[in-house]
Amino acid sequence: MCLSLLCMTACDNRPVVDQGEEDTCENELVVLSVKVVTAEGVPVKGATVTATSLETEQSITGVTDETGISRAVNESLAPGRTHLSAIAGPKVSSSSEVEWTCDGCHCTPKPGMVELQLNP
Repeated sequence: MCLSLLCMTACDNRPVVDQGEEDTCENELVVLSVKVVTAEGVPVKGATVTATSLETEQSITGVTDETGISRAVNESLAPGRTHLSAIAGPKVSSSSEVEWTCDGCHCTPKPGMVELQLNP
């Protein structure tokens, strides 16, 4: 009887976490900085940036801050190519692309930063 009580307290079917190897991957997503500027090169606050994976057609939309940068686009669109564009009022940008390459932990965009210029 004593043995069965011991098993009940020690054998509760909870998953056991392997403490032998430390996880070296960080939980934060890798972010692509996208800067939106006017035709004259002035940063645009409040521009809408859209990124679409060409493989999955999944999209992320973000808005630029006071420095003209949006950090909404991240590695959740990886792997593969991502199409980027921006719009601010009636002005739209030319499109650009990045290529996400992945390792065992994260995916990294190339180029690491994109500047989108609004058409005049």
